[in-house]
Amino acid sequence: MGPVSALVLFAVIWFMVLFIVLPLRLQTQGEAGEVVPGTHASAPADPQLKRKAWLTTLWSLGIWAVIAGTILSGLITVRDIDWFNRMATPEVSLPQADGTDG
Repeated sequence: MGPVSALVLFAVIWFMVLFIVLPLRLQTQGEAGEVVPGTHASAPADPQLKRKAWLTTLWSLGIWAVIAGTILSGLITVRDIDWFNRMATPEVSLPQADGTDG
């Protein structure tokens, strides 16, 4: 996995975790009893975005480390999830009798 692939993987994980973290401990303006005119009662009263961004980053780093480690170790490859056998089998070059490769 190259550096760009690692960064893209982290970004995808980060946004997925963000969408999970955003509604946690959310207090709406309606629940707080202070609805600002022109907004919905379901709008967040105090979204705490900085705290949630840090929490998202911490969780994402852990999840990314596990997934990147699995990819880099070769434990799971793309061919392992090819359930319909649509990928061509890799050509294996066998060593020749004189000791040279392919």
